[in-house]
Amino acid sequence: MNKKKLVVAPVSEFWGEIRPPSDKSITHRAYMLSAIAERGGVVRLPLESEDCDNTLACLKALGASFRRREEEVEFYPSALTSAPGALWCGNSGTTIRLLTGLLSGLGVHARLEGDESLSRRPMRRIVEPLRQMGADVEGDYPPITVRPAPLHGITYSMPVASAQVKSAILLAGLSAEGETTVVEPAPSRDHTERMLESAKVPIEREGRSVRIRPARPDRIEMTVPGDISSAAFFMVAAAVLGGPVTLKQVGVNPTRTGILDVLKAAGASVSVTVASVEQGEPVADLLVERGAQTLEPFHIAGDLVPRLIDEIPILSVLATQCDGVSTIRDARELRVKESDRIQTMAEGLSRMGVEVEVFDDGMAIRGPAKLTGARVEAHHDHRVAMSFAIAGLFAEGETEILGAETIATSFPPFESELRRLATVG
Repeated sequence: MNKKKLVVAPVSEFWGEIRPPSDKSITHRAYMLSAIAERGGVVRLPLESEDCDNTLACLKALGASFRRREEEVEFYPSALTSAPGALWCGNSGTTIRLLTGLLSGLGVHARLEGDESLSRRPMRRIVEPLRQMGADVEGDYPPITVRPAPLHGITYSMPVASAQVKSAILLAGLSAEGETTVVEPAPSRDHTERMLESAKVPIEREGRSVRIRPARPDRIEMTVPGDISSAAFFMVAAAVLGGPVTLKQVGVNPTRTGILDVLKAAGASVSVTVASVEQGEPVADLLVERGAQTLEPFHIAGDLVPRLIDEIPILSVLATQCDGVSTIRDARELRVKESDRIQTMAEGLSRMGVEVEVFDDGMAIRGPAKLTGARVEAHHDHRVAMSFAIAGLFAEGETEILGAETIATSFPPFESELRRLATVG
């Protein structure tokens, strides 16, 4: 992949209306469950990005029957079979982890591999519980090989809250004998559970445990809402530069709305108007603007972390404009994302003139800082690249982000939308 450089200059205003790209997490899950559903499914407004396209290509190689039309993918009832060649997951941890769980009990043989960045991401966290269920899975790092094996249900207490690990186990539980129970240390995003419930799969939730019995989903039919993780970049731009920015049809699943809590704590004005529900997922229009003249420092830790884990890079940018020291702790999971997001964000912000203290599980950021444009490296990480692009909007001079091609994995029109909402001068 050729490296692309994104150059961002400071702007005077940032305002307007946008429908963010559709939710990446939900699109992945809707594709996978539609592929095995008794009556197929229709996924409307799926995210058209590299990550989700890789999931769709993997399902096609496994024998899934579907037709892709403008703004929707329709799946027909089919049975997944062994793939003749390697399944390419690209840079998508969701693709490789969830597919590994889904395929473990389906009696198929598959090899899943990805790019250089994905090949460094740990898979033991899903491989160990799947092996406890009887799965024949090989590989603590990609490539991962799955071979046919009968599964049995287990009760698994997760050491770290992770929606990907939880989902991999639940998807394996669809074809395991007996009940499968997952116990979380803290709530993580529950898109898989909501989608399974809406598709008539026997699933029970009590406190922080989820119990599932073997079944095939009935049918998936949904319009994918806008991704709050993609909306987050424009929310922060509005909170710092004034806004207002209206974000239309955004998914506001309570396990994903931690960023709204942080924005309000910092003094931004956030209005939420619930519009509809799709396959159990609440959808709303959001309006974000500066609110308080001085933004207050914020603190992220504990149960809040899983509710905004993907938004921490852009929230670290928000912290640079808050009056005091903002802290992020209990976020060690960021070390094993597409990049080491703690180190990558700290290095880039330091280059832009920010005082950052790095911890093993987070960082402390002192603001308000007068940012200076700099050349920063995204390290194959789409969220890092977009976060530095937002920082460049209120930095003095030009900011160059190297590796901006990775933005296409989740938000292909990011640059054009950024420039559309920005006022220069």
